[in-house]
Amino acid sequence: MTTDLSRIENSFVISRNTAFTYKDKRVDTKQIGRELGIRYVLEGSVRRSGNKVRVNAQLIDAESEAHLWAEQFDGDIGDLFALQNEITSRIAIALNLELTSREATRPTEQPDALDHLLRGRAAYWDWQRARSRDRLAETTRLFERALVLDPRSVEAESWVALMLYFREGSGWSESPAADLQRADELVGRALEASPRDWFAHHVKGGLLLRSQGRCDEAIPEYETALALNRNWLGALNQLAWCKIMTGSIEDAIPLLEQAIRLSSRDPLIRIFYTNIGIAHLLQSHTDEAILWFEKARGMASGWPYSFLAAIYGLRGETDKAAAELAEARRQFPDGRYSSIARRKAQGMYSIPGYWGAPKVAALFEATYFAGLRKAGMPEE
Repeated sequence: MTTDLSRIENSFVISRNTAFTYKDKRVDTKQIGRELGIRYVLEGSVRRSGNKVRVNAQLIDAESEAHLWAEQFDGDIGDLFALQNEITSRIAIALNLELTSREATRPTEQPDALDHLLRGRAAYWDWQRARSRDRLAETTRLFERALVLDPRSVEAESWVALMLYFREGSGWSESPAADLQRADELVGRALEASPRDWFAHHVKGGLLLRSQGRCDEAIPEYETALALNRNWLGALNQLAWCKIMTGSIEDAIPLLEQAIRLSSRDPLIRIFYTNIGIAHLLQSHTDEAILWFEKARGMASGWPYSFLAAIYGLRGETDKAAAELAEARRQFPDGRYSSIARRKAQGMYSIPGYWGAPKVAALFEATYFAGLRKAGMPEE
């Protein structure tokens, strides 16, 4: 647990040996905060019944003694090490989101680079929940300010690079080529200064993916990011996506299921659902695909509806197919779903014209595009 929590950026976690001096002692949280100079206390208990184990955890504000977060985790001890890894990861992932939000809202008279990084990270998760151009611009501004205040910050360089990547990929960039070039330069500087920085490797993978869909080169970057921080679900999702696009579709589904299991309330969970749906569709498992796209319905604009339209088209359910296609067009009035030609030109995940390796592109043609034609989408 101490190791996993220490992977949270900018966190200061008391060592296990010191923390365990408070074990089984009645000491109030404020006293622990004063003695150790810490802001939060994570406490909990483990109970076992037969082969089942239950872990209760709660986060307490050491200044006010307010209970900020609590969760219960259940598992089977058949594989004790796997259970330990899963529970500690789930707690670390949940606390990363919780602590980021808490710290970002703390009042400060003179915010420094760290304050702007924390506020930027909180704004990033808000943007992931409800993407908009204005939200992305504000998030980018916070990270840019952090970089101005600390030009050698590896984290600030990586975050600014990621925001430029998203801005270009969302079609909101006024200078797309310049944004990608600057992003590449920033992440290059970050990795030169800190070759083992997991987040910089994650961003590098995204830039390789964004640049003509270079999934084969992106996979090692995501694998390195996960080796350095197993709790970064963005890398887990992107690795799964690259597996799909290179033809290792069966390998992708367990990665995405792991992400869902580790963070069942994750802001990105709609993307996990959608990608599992795509993996099933490409294998012509339409019943399974519908289940996952339906889970994503209402949580992710555009994509689930267009894929549901294709599936219902393949199944000859023309009324349902037309309704789903109409909803996709309503949510994206930019014309990307107006014709097969426009949809192909955009590519998956907004990568221009990229639909994976040739064998994967053939699967998209036989499932997704064949279904969209039957749903009523014209060629031109």
